Amino acid sequence: MTPTMLYVTAGSEAEAKTVARALVESRLAACANVIPGMASLYWWEGAVHEESEAVLIVKTRDDLVERAVAKIKEVHSYDCPCVVALPIAGGNPDFLNWIDKETTQ
Repeated sequence: MTPTMLYVTAGSEAEAKTVARALVESRLAACANVIPGMASLYWWEGAVHEESEAVLIVKTRDDLVERAVAKIKEVHSYDCPCVVALPIAGGNPDFLNWIDKETTQ
């Protein structure tokens, strides 16, 4: 098991919580943190946009990333949601073991 964090953005705090709940309830994530109030500037369909978004930080395992991405795309409102997987190189072993224990086996 390699613990992995997913960085996800959402259009609102409510949407981020909906995505987080879907991941945790389906055991694709042990935990998800929602950080509201991020300002995002990005290219989309030929123009620069500026919007308020929420950040979702998800703790999961590398072998669940593909399924987690599929679940995010299923419940997310964006056509192309930002989902980036980052391996966790280290940390509190008890916490990392908890991630493994609380996700789908």
